[in-house]
Formats: sequence, structure tokens, C-alpha cells
Amino acid sequence: MKGKTIAILESRVGEHLAELVRRRGGVPLHAPAFAEVPDIDPDAIARLIGDLRREPVRLAIFQTGVGTRALFATAASLGLLKELLAVLAATQVAARGPKPTGELRSQNVRIDCSAREPFTTHELLAAIAHLDLAGARVLVQRYGDVNSGLNQALAERGAVVIEAATYRWSLPEDTRPLGHLIDELARGAVDAVIFTSASQVTNLAEVARRGGRMEEMLAALRRSFVASVGPVSSRALRNLGVEPEFEARPPKLGPLLAGVEQALSC
Repeated sequence: MKGKTIAILESRVGEHLAELVRRRGGVPLHAPAFAEVPDIDPDAIARLIGDLRREPVRLAIFQTGVGTRALFATAASLGLLKELLAVLAATQVAARGPKPTGELRSQNVRIDCSAREPFTTHELLAAIAHLDLAGARVLVQRYGDVNSGLNQALAERGAVVIEAATYRWSLPEDTRPLGHLIDELARGAVDAVIFTSASQVTNLAEVARRGGRMEEMLAALRRSFVASVGPVSSRALRNLGVEPEFEARPPKLGPLLAGVEQALSC
């Protein structure tokens, strides 16, 4: 990367990603694009577990590690973890990727269906395609936003979706780093922008929109090398009219950084 400026919008592992860029000779410009805000109502979780025990679900879907962990932690704080685990033992369990898989295994929960890489909604739906869901209740652990594509696909198969909300995504409290990134993009000082989630795309656009700089920001992105970790973030970029020049396969940080490094060395 040799002195090239690489914009990083990742929040959770942003510093780690910035260090990986430094090791490759790049100059990271870190502008965290979202915050994970706890959004779990213990009373609602208690009611949910009671409801699940009275009227079992046929399938429970876990989409994220942080949300799965929060659900278990809240159940434990209520003294209802044993009841929740009993519910899961009596139903089919699907995991969207390695992070929820790890949290489920930490509680010795049996996993019946696992999405393949790149762990998008498409692969998750393929993993549960063999299940008869007509008239079935399906528990969906919601991630930072409602997965409308998943919920719609389940409804089309005749399922009744029950959501368990544990956290939500929000703009960071301090959006000045995102404003600075837009400034640097506009003056052509950024060589590459790395997107590791669709929410980063959405929130960067929101900050630009609030500042009346949406078209300026989009034009600047189109002039920069834009890299995406996978199809979900790529789709969000295309929805804004920005075509990513690189998409990592498989959707992991290693291949993502390697692709950016190779592109910038040409």
C-alpha cells in the first residue's frame, strides 16, 4: 500500500483493521460509521420465553454473534436461561455464520442448519429450504436492523415470524470523523475506501445527506477505489449508484486487504 491513504469505516474491529493497513505500509483514515446500541427489554424477553414454552416454534434462526450472546445473557440475568435452552433443544436451530455458531456452541445448543459462505440471507434461506414451514412459528434473532428480505421469504413460505430484538445499529455519537472523511474524499486525498458492512454505506450516506453533500460524496466515491467485504455491502453500494471495484471472496478481512493491496500496487 506504500503510503496510500485507506479509509476504514469499521467500528467494532476498526483499530485492528487500521493496524493491518499500517503493517502493509498504508495510512489508515479511521471514521467509525456506526454504533451498536443495546436495545433489549428484559420484560419482553421474559414474555418471549414464556410464549415460546407455551407455543413452541418449529425453527429458531440466529443471525449475529453479538445478538445471540445478548439474548443468552439477558435470559441468564432473568433466571430463564435453562428455559430458553430447553426451547431451543426442542426445535430446529439455524445459524447464519461463524459468530452466532460460536455463541450457540458455547451454550451447547445443537445446530441443525448452517449457512454457507458468504453467510448472506440467500445462503441462510438455502440452508433451511428443506424445512416445512407452512403454518409454523419461526423465531428470528434480529440483528441491528430488521432483515426484511428474510422475514418476507419466511412469510411467503407460510411461516409466522417472531422477532427477538437485542440491539440496534445507530450513527455514532460523534459523526465528525465521517464528516472529515467526506472532506478528504472530496479533495481526492483518499486512495481507497473499505466497506465491511451495509450499515457503513447507509450511515456514510446519511451524514453526507444531512450536510447537503450527498452528490459530492457519491462523485468522490466513484473516483476512489472502493472495496467491499461481500455481497451485502456491495448491494448497498450499488443501491447508491456506486460500483465496488473489488469484492472479497471469501468475504473476510484477509482477502479484502489482499485485494486492496494488489490493486493499489498496480
